[in-house]
Amino acid sequence: MNDREVMAVQIGRPLRSPGEVVVRCHLDLPVVSRVPPFLEDGTPFPTTYWLSCPLAMRRIGRIESTGGVAEMEQRAVAAGEFGRRLTAAHARYAAERDAIVGTATGPRPTGGVGGARTGVKCLHAHYADSAAGHDNPVGEETARRIEPLDCTVPCVVDAGSGVVLNPAWQEPG
Repeated sequence: MNDREVMAVQIGRPLRSPGEVVVRCHLDLPVVSRVPPFLEDGTPFPTTYWLSCPLAMRRIGRIESTGGVAEMEQRAVAAGEFGRRLTAAHARYAAERDAIVGTATGPRPTGGVGGARTGVKCLHAHYADSAAGHDNPVGEETARRIEPLDCTVPCVVDAGSGVVLNPAWQEPG
């Protein structure tokens, strides 16, 4: 199966830029990809690490819907080491992306993880950054809450006519 087709099915829409898969699940399907700082149409895009795994997205969505972003934001403000590590993660993320952008002129993507300058904007982006091997305390805490990503059947399959969501896939209990 083609990774681009798989990721498009996983996220439920066509991709707006190419992505290089940097993390795969135990079933060899994309979990996190690295995407360029500009979409195919030239639009600046601040998110470098993109989550496509439906299981991770579902579990993180539940955390966000019950106040998880605000909780992490409070931890960043209240906990010295947690906050310092988050600030460093934003700076590292922005520097990595800015090195790719180089001296390009015109509108540029800005911010750290998920485009945020400080604090926490999106647990999905922090988890993807951490899963890609970076020091990110929000991503690490999110991982503790959603892993293992232990699907027993693949989330997508090749149906002969193309890649589709697997009707046999369900969230592991």
